[in-house]
Amino acid sequence: MAISRRGTGPEPALRALLSQVHPVFMLPPLAASLFGGVLASGVAPVVAGLHVVAVFSAVYTAHVKDGYVDFHVRGEDDDHPLTERGCKAALAGVCVLFAVCLAGLWALVGVGAALVTLPTWLIGYHHAPQLDMNPVTATTGYPLGIVFAIVGGHYVQAGTVGATALAFGVVFLVLLSGVKVIDDAQDYEYDRSIRKRTVAVLLGKERARTVAFLLMATALLAVVAFSAAELFPPSSVLAVLAFGAVALVARRAEPELATMLLVRGSYVFLAVLVAAVWFEPFA
Repeated sequence: MAISRRGTGPEPALRALLSQVHPVFMLPPLAASLFGGVLASGVAPVVAGLHVVAVFSAVYTAHVKDGYVDFHVRGEDDDHPLTERGCKAALAGVCVLFAVCLAGLWALVGVGAALVTLPTWLIGYHHAPQLDMNPVTATTGYPLGIVFAIVGGHYVQAGTVGATALAFGVVFLVLLSGVKVIDDAQDYEYDRSIRKRTVAVLLGKERARTVAFLLMATALLAVVAFSAAELFPPSSVLAVLAFGAVALVARRAEPELATMLLVRGSYVFLAVLVAAVWFEPFA
């Protein structure tokens, strides 16, 4: 059974499988999982590792399924490194890996840990072709995965879902939804031609951009409010200043450049929040 469309044998197959590891989109969910653990009073390394691998498996599932649907089913993409059978084999393998991690979390922490982790895979597997055609789910799918990574990472350590973890999850849901609206605007013409209903197609590019930056501004204001309420450490406000500076530059940029700036700005945003929590631990 051929795995790769660019050659036969172990080496082309491995390259094809590794091609579905996209660090730009994978690192934030993995960091979010660890961030959720940091929000707990203590971190058990084995449990944290299982949750991180589970989240990795969910995101890898999303990438493989998305490529399979876009190339082999819809015919939207010009090329894809995996054959149709290769996609199915990769999906089967990574789903087994996710199931093993889920079983491990269930055994070590309890059924709640498995239940709070399972949605990451459900979102990844159903991103295409179900969720990516609706403006709401197409926009919030990836951000919602980040939310479950944070909340799940916290739960597997603390055995409960704390208010602080939920608040951080809400902030990232709103912020990254705004970034996703800008990202989707890059494909406005094509999405419109195939009647793919992203926010940009539904509202038009200018209105979508306004909505996107309103969402990001709301998330930043929420951080300030949560800091004032002492739910977040006071230094969390530095994350607002860092991302806000990037957003001001991105405000007048074209969708491609704006997306690049905002994605990297979200990395800085997360890094500053991690530092704030790490150096100002909760009582």
